[in-house]
Amino acid sequence: MEKNRKQLKSKRYHFTVGLMCLFLLSADAYECPYTCRCYDRSVICVDSEEIKLPLKVPRMTQNLTINRNNISVLSDGAFSANGTDMELLALSLEDNNIREIKSCAFCGLPRLLSLELSHNRLMAVDAGAFSGLGQLRNLYLSNTLMAPGVSHLPRALSTASLCNLQTLDLSGNRLKAIPLSGFGNLSLTTLILTNNSFATLDTRDLSMLNEFSEISIYLSDNPFECKCDKLKEFNDWLNNSTQCKDADNLKCAQPKEKKDIYVLKVCRQQDLGSYVLLGIVLALIGVVFLMVLYLNRRGIKRWLNNIREACRDQMEVYHYRYEQDSDPRLANVAV
Repeated sequence: MEKNRKQLKSKRYHFTVGLMCLFLLSADAYECPYTCRCYDRSVICVDSEEIKLPLKVPRMTQNLTINRNNISVLSDGAFSANGTDMELLALSLEDNNIREIKSCAFCGLPRLLSLELSHNRLMAVDAGAFSGLGQLRNLYLSNTLMAPGVSHLPRALSTASLCNLQTLDLSGNRLKAIPLSGFGNLSLTTLILTNNSFATLDTRDLSMLNEFSEISIYLSDNPFECKCDKLKEFNDWLNNSTQCKDADNLKCAQPKEKKDIYVLKVCRQQDLGSYVLLGIVLALIGVVFLMVLYLNRRGIKRWLNNIREACRDQMEVYHYRYEQDSDPRLANVAV
């Protein structure tokens, strides 16, 4: 009897401890930061001046949105509270006035697939800013890079951590050249460069793109300078490559007389004009040649007659020699 009581007490004790653990785990799983909204493994914090990083969110959160706040610096481990890894798959930090990203700012997010950093004011990006993002597939940096940030970006993107990056959005950053030292460490399939300041793509940029033919690039809404002497290499690439998916939508910005004309159309018109001019020149040469022949028709006729007579005399000589060689009696008489 006493033994049964002890077993019952032991079972009650373990049951109580289990309930307490379950309660604690449940509390952690559903804890939502103040001024944020949480649902279905998503945490959304918008227009809150009280947000401070690292933000304590439920560890099982998969989607975290922190938009329109005032976060000037992303420091080391900015999203890893207490140094623990999170389950985040998507992180949006759009329009937060972010000016600097420190090295290892995203450490602790090993499963992150999508990172949105658009509409900030990045002045400094450390070389190790994207360290620890080995699974990242999509990186959005639209309308976010200031001039110093553009110069820092190639180092940050050259990290081996971005080996699985497939989509890179650099639209709206006033870029004049592709801010990449190369694509060797990336697995890019889509590069978005729309709404920048490209007048053309230079030899370096085109060489980089030609090495990775699987990349799809978007270039619309750039102020292209349509002088075919400067645009020739770029125009050849547009015509011979399938990488630029919006090639038919590229428009001229300079010179003024060609503004809003399609880039491909301008160069094709100039090529057509060159062929027409060449045809006219050749036609004039032909006309002159015919005029010369007509004016010298009598002299040409005499010249042709002389050649004919000379050929006839020569053929008679050959014929006479042939007859002598073929008849041995004529050969003896000649001796």
